[in-house]
Amino acid sequence: MSNIFTDLGIVGITFFYVLLTIFIPLFLYKKEKISKFSARKAVHMFAGLAILSSPFYFWPFWPTIVAGTLTVFVYLSSKESKVKQLKDLYDAISEEQEEGLKRAFLQGPFFYCLSITSLVFIFGIFSPDQFYFPIAGVLIMIVADTLASIIGKRWGKIGISLPWTNSKRTLEGSLTFFTTAYLLCFLSFYLFGLLIPTFQDPLSLPTVLIYSLITSLIATFIELISPSTYDDLTVPIGSTIIIYLLTLTFL
Repeated sequence: MSNIFTDLGIVGITFFYVLLTIFIPLFLYKKEKISKFSARKAVHMFAGLAILSSPFYFWPFWPTIVAGTLTVFVYLSSKESKVKQLKDLYDAISEEQEEGLKRAFLQGPFFYCLSITSLVFIFGIFSPDQFYFPIAGVLIMIVADTLASIIGKRWGKIGISLPWTNSKRTLEGSLTFFTTAYLLCFLSFYLFGLLIPTFQDPLSLPTVLIYSLITSLIATFIELISPSTYDDLTVPIGSTIIIYLLTLTFL
């Protein structure tokens, strides 16, 4: 019984945290303290950090319930929503390409939430003692992708143009992505596999270093070739599933 109350406590804290990461940027945008771009990036950067609670549940499907609820919430946030809060959220963090959809909704954040929900569901079923894999993939999506975009736009000089991606990547941005991804993977594998493994399968330091290098290389390649509209799906899911399968087969 105590395990249930512990899980419910973590769920409550996680939901409260996520709501703060959504509504604080929304409030600041409505008060004209930050731009729409800043509001979207703030939500992108901080909301996904809720996945850090995943290794601490006794029942491994609580992360799926939390992430799935937020996925529905984001999907319903649209230009035509009759719920004021959902429409306000759309107005605060939508992008221009989302305006052109048949149903104007937060496509990018929806894919972002869907990728998290998919990963925690898959690992809840097949490998609940290795949540450090999806954590690494999600951290790459929310931090490495954002930093690479900022660095690439401001200081990128050497362009990498692939026509199907619908965006211009730069060598500087990709190097930033790889470096940041490696550090984030190391953080995930070291923190949850070595330092405080809780219910997770423990890892050795050499394994942490190898997993971090391979995962960051895979994620960088996937990000480079992915269409910009779908990289919130392809990068975390692709990199996480590939490194997990490699560990089962070779590592």
